Amino acid sequence: MTLFLKLAWRNIFRNKRRTYITGVAIGVGLASLIFVDALILGFEKNMIGTATGSFLGEGQIHGDGFRELLSVETTIEHLDEITSRLGDENIVEHFTVRTMSFGMISSPANLAAVSMVGVEPATEQFLSQIDDVLIEGSYFDGDNERDLIIGSKLADLLEVGLGDRVVLTTAEAHTGDLAQEMFRVSGIYYFNVPEMDGAMAFVRLGKAQAMLGLEDQAHEIALIFTDPRYGRDKNHPFWEEYSVGGNEAVGWPVILPQVEAYFEISWFSTLFTGVIIFGIVVLGIINTLFMSLHERMFEFGVIRAVGTRPTAIARLIVFEAGSLAIVSIVMGIIIALLITWLVTKTGIDYSGIEFGGVTIRERLYPIMKSHQFVLYPILVFVFTTFIGIFPAIRAARMSPAEAMRKSF
Repeated sequence: MTLFLKLAWRNIFRNKRRTYITGVAIGVGLASLIFVDALILGFEKNMIGTATGSFLGEGQIHGDGFRELLSVETTIEHLDEITSRLGDENIVEHFTVRTMSFGMISSPANLAAVSMVGVEPATEQFLSQIDDVLIEGSYFDGDNERDLIIGSKLADLLEVGLGDRVVLTTAEAHTGDLAQEMFRVSGIYYFNVPEMDGAMAFVRLGKAQAMLGLEDQAHEIALIFTDPRYGRDKNHPFWEEYSVGGNEAVGWPVILPQVEAYFEISWFSTLFTGVIIFGIVVLGIINTLFMSLHERMFEFGVIRAVGTRPTAIARLIVFEAGSLAIVSIVMGIIIALLITWLVTKTGIDYSGIEFGGVTIRERLYPIMKSHQFVLYPILVFVFTTFIGIFPAIRAARMSPAEAMRKSF
């Protein structure tokens, strides 16, 4: 075994240029596979962070049917009991209570349809990034119940700025009567998400409840967990435990099924890259080994003539393929580490691009994991060695006389 390894290692470096060219080709393919996998992981983290961190939360609790109909009358049953239980949940890090309703906002210059969201400022800041993306004004400072926060796109449409007054009109929950209140623009935010910047208005929870005639009721509880994996696990007992008594508890994959569907098929991108890589491996290995084989015809004829078994020659060729794979893997890992590390420092700017209903707001950074530098190199080694069997069989079947004759 040791002798074959030494011979194989020596043989692949007989023609160093050819070995290095083949090694670089396979190494670049391996590096591409590692980079694509790291980029997909970074893309998933970015999308989940954007979707759940902007406003959605990692999970939500509603009254049954609210998500489908958005009916103002459909509120959370036993709200006080549920909020008390959530405060004692070990896996829940933060939660906030909201009201959600459609309405109309008007200024002296214009009017627009909006979603009026009633929030509790003290807890909302842990669930959404409204306070982080304010470009003007403040986040519900003081106790003025007529403070209003809107997006920059909506402010431009209404032609209003800080301190300007606008009128919000909505319908009461049970009577359908119109309720109107005047508010003062106390903050303007910019999410770089058109739906949020142009069609949402945030008011204090108590004021929204009064306008909708809900008393102490609410439509939504948004959740953040101690571990993001809880929000993605559809089978976690938390959802069943809180989906009782006329309520429904769901994680973000249920709320954004299109995003979860993308993640479930993201393996196809890695598979596609892998097919290209292994195609390069096949061409590179077969070309290199057959060229080496034809250059050494006379040697194979001589060693066969002195009694070397065909299986020994086949084993030598396979070992050469494995040695070439090791050289390629080392090159590929070095290239992958260098490129991926550089991109983790600079990032890729996809901000403003919408995918699966989620608008990316931050730069995309690839995520390196240990399996990328273990699993993929092992696959390349196994596949490369396997491809070496074909030229090995060709060499083993060659007769001594034929080999020496072809060498002249």
